[in-house]
Amino acid sequence: MSDSALRDYYAARAGEYDDWYLRRGRYSHGPDADARWNGELNEAAAWLDSLPIHGEIVELAAGTGWWSPVLVSKGQLHIYDANDEPLAIASDRLARVGLTARAAVRDAWAAPDRRVDALFMGFWLSHVPRARLGEFLTVCRRWLQPGGVVAFIDSRRDPESSATNHPTAENDLSSRRLNDGREFTITKIFWLPAELESALSATGFGQRHIRQTSRFFLMGTAVAA
Repeated sequence: MSDSALRDYYAARAGEYDDWYLRRGRYSHGPDADARWNGELNEAAAWLDSLPIHGEIVELAAGTGWWSPVLVSKGQLHIYDANDEPLAIASDRLARVGLTARAAVRDAWAAPDRRVDALFMGFWLSHVPRARLGEFLTVCRRWLQPGGVVAFIDSRRDPESSATNHPTAENDLSSRRLNDGREFTITKIFWLPAELESALSATGFGQRHIRQTSRFFLMGTAVAA
């Protein structure tokens, strides 16, 4: 799957992306399942809010900015995404609560133009192909000052995580359908903590801490050596 196909998918999905977080429409799995989801989503948000990150923060593949209000309270936030459509939603989300961040179109794979204090990615590592994980983590390492922190939240494999009409991801690929019926096939990898630990270590990250919620989310941090 090409990088352009992934960009096209998220540009087309921007207006309905928050349905996934909010368990609306096709993403609702019933009251009990949605309550479990909401509890774990709150757990992930509390984890992110607890991180002692500060200074200049870059959020790569920011999408619609679900996590940006938490990050902007910690320092000078720059939100980057490969598409205009989700960035507009992210900026509006912040503006509605009186917050601002510097937003710009920038591909997550682009070479860094400076070093910053912290880097965050929400549900992006699962779109990095296995053969390119080390390459992408090297990009992350180059973003960071020595002692800078990379943090991430991503998906665990669970049938109640995606839409009710999405088939189970297989062979690191997931078929996705939009509300208007368009279909896309994208890379979706449910990384195990040990896999990420090993890759982070190999690319110059120390103090690695990865944890999981009961069913849905994986969260982690590492420090640039």
